[in-house]
Amino acid sequence: MTYREKRPWQHLYGRKRWLSLRDRHLDERPLCEYCLRREVVEPATIVDHIKPHKGDEELFYDAGNLQSLCKRCHDSDKRLEESGKTVIAFGPDGWPI
Repeated sequence: MTYREKRPWQHLYGRKRWLSLRDRHLDERPLCEYCLRREVVEPATIVDHIKPHKGDEELFYDAGNLQSLCKRCHDSDKRLEESGKTVIAFGPDGWPI
């Protein structure tokens, strides 16, 4: 299955329960957590599952398994992490963090 193919659990993202949890999470954590590590202030637009749920509804709705990310971090850094690659981020001083 490629990254863009529809997964069997994709329907969970349209549920009212998820949309409410997502909105509440972004209200509480409106900034990208990856960017903040680099001392960059960037609004988050995506609520990401820290540990991939793969359809496990308990993990899907676990508020402790969520993080706020901007689209760039979600589509690049997070995807690399999930494919087993190491992501090296740099702080504002130019040193790796």
